[in-house]
Amino acid sequence: MSDFDPNTTVGRRGLILKILDEKGQVNVHELSEQFDVSEVTIRNDLTQLEHKNLLIRARGGAIKTDKVNLEIKLSDKKIQHSREKEAIGKRAARLIEEGDTIVLDSGTTTKEVANHLHRFKNLTVITNALNIAAPLAESDHINIIMPGGIMRKNSLSLVGSIGQNNLKNFFSDKLFIGADGIDAQLGISTPHIEEAALNRTMLKMAKKVILVADSSKFKKRSLAIIGQLTDIDVVVTDKGLAEDDYEKLINAGIEVIIAD
Repeated sequence: MSDFDPNTTVGRRGLILKILDEKGQVNVHELSEQFDVSEVTIRNDLTQLEHKNLLIRARGGAIKTDKVNLEIKLSDKKIQHSREKEAIGKRAARLIEEGDTIVLDSGTTTKEVANHLHRFKNLTVITNALNIAAPLAESDHINIIMPGGIMRKNSLSLVGSIGQNNLKNFFSDKLFIGADGIDAQLGISTPHIEEAALNRTMLKMAKKVILVADSSKFKKRSLAIIGQLTDIDVVVTDKGLAEDDYEKLINAGIEVIIAD
């Protein structure tokens, strides 16, 4: 749990979410003792996290929520499974070769892929994410293409028909895409309809599709379908992936990479 500073409000709430993810529920009294703060403070933490749809308040504490049809702000997503996302991003970046043209979807896990691209001497990145394009702009060896569109403040991504139409003019070696829900029958999904439409266009323009998602996204469904498992070539995830999900991916002909 060393990723977060328990002496700050943001850090404490990040740790509460980690505990919740591991145990499925948390208790106000126990959290109060663990963080050495009042129960009033903990209740306020839980209330604020509930308002962001990150948990469900229950008597004496809170329980984990699996509601993926509700969209979460990018800043809140950062504190969820951050260690796993960092490992996934680092491992996924090893799939990129010099001279590649890649597409990076918006999202916190694809952002972790972008964090490991500065070693390249010749790379073209197509992305609809402002928070991905801006840091990469500091590298002289990375060419950046942004398809344009209307900015969504929750995800700092550009969506809409402008971006979709512009993307149709390009072809890429590899697409790195995230998802809020991954289900064997439904496929991969996201809460936002326009984001899903843009993602479907991305799927058609890539030679190889690489899904980067932590194991908590499996067995979940969201509002808008992006594509089917058959659209995916490679999945990079963490060691928390359940055995039955692993088998379903393998049976679908997908290469599965577990990030350490």
